[in-house]
Amino acid sequence: MKRFFYVLAITFLFFPIASVHAEQPKVELATEARSAILIERDTGAILYEKNAHEPLPPASMTKIMTMLLIMEAIDQGKLKLDERVRASEYAASMGGSQIFLEPGEEMTVDDLLKGVAIGSGNDASVALAERIAGSEEAFVHMMNEKARQLGLKHTAFENTTGLPAKNHYSTAYDMAVMAKELLKYDLITKYTGTYEDYLRENTNKKFWLVNTNRLVKFYPGVDGLKTGYTSEAKYCLTATAKKGNMRVIAVVFGAPTPKARNAQITKMLDYAFSHYETKPLYKKDETIAIVPVSKGKKKAVAAVTSEPISVLLKKGEKSEAVKTTWKLNKKVKAPVKKGDVLGTLIVKKDGAVIAKSPLVAKEQVEEANMWELFKRMFSSFSRTS
Repeated sequence: MKRFFYVLAITFLFFPIASVHAEQPKVELATEARSAILIERDTGAILYEKNAHEPLPPASMTKIMTMLLIMEAIDQGKLKLDERVRASEYAASMGGSQIFLEPGEEMTVDDLLKGVAIGSGNDASVALAERIAGSEEAFVHMMNEKARQLGLKHTAFENTTGLPAKNHYSTAYDMAVMAKELLKYDLITKYTGTYEDYLRENTNKKFWLVNTNRLVKFYPGVDGLKTGYTSEAKYCLTATAKKGNMRVIAVVFGAPTPKARNAQITKMLDYAFSHYETKPLYKKDETIAIVPVSKGKKKAVAAVTSEPISVLLKKGEKSEAVKTTWKLNKKVKAPVKKGDVLGTLIVKKDGAVIAKSPLVAKEQVEEANMWELFKRMFSSFSRTS
């Protein structure tokens, strides 16, 4: 039953981005890109796309998946921001963009995450990957497994960095899905939305970080996510911006210059914010229902939203026709892990389903021991006697 609901969750989570297409613009928004996509984050509605399913080298946009697994580890308590991580000789040997880690150097997870998100540090990416999975190879396996779980059919990773590799590819659509998932963790934009910062600040090796995504500074509302460049991939960018209640994600692969890349992202963001608006329905982690748990130390657990839930409207469109319902799994048995799927939130507009999203356990519920179950049964018997 748990496996069924896990699969159900994956299906529901990406139903919106897979199925909801807003009216496509009559003008071409990404003439100089090999592929592109524009989506609204909460609903996943596709506002524009061009060759969105063409497999291409993602360069350092690969680090969106790397950061997703890092944020998951932090959220699950497996990794602490103030924990110090020792750089291996292998991590320190990475070429390309780097923060110049030395073998044996220790740096906090917080600083390494800055190195990945702001400076696109390949060495920082590998150091964190090794800390989480034991080796980069094992972490790459986790990346590919996560891609499979997310239903990404045209993505494969060979490394954590985006350095050129034969079977390392993704698509604009898949990258948007990864970005959508990463943005569930509000903390990430603290890093990706920072334009400049310093590492080793109180040492004689002070290192200045400048965000490779210049739109963070020059486009109001942009707070992520990741650039990419190799001679094969050309200039790539997965960007996100928020204005008012609306957050959008724009992806560009294969632009000829940084200027062309930024211009096309800007054009897509302008289009989204001028034509659409988002009506929020629920925040992430908002309690929707209380679900009974059998044989648990606690008798019930809260079912909460796993992501922000909104409805996308054209500017001036009325929202009265939007309704929400939910379905809960009635047979929940301990142990329950935080994040386990307990049901589904359903959003309807004019009676038609426009989005579905999993409802998940707010906290862990451990299995009760025999003594606890006996006391509970005895107490129940006493009350009915």
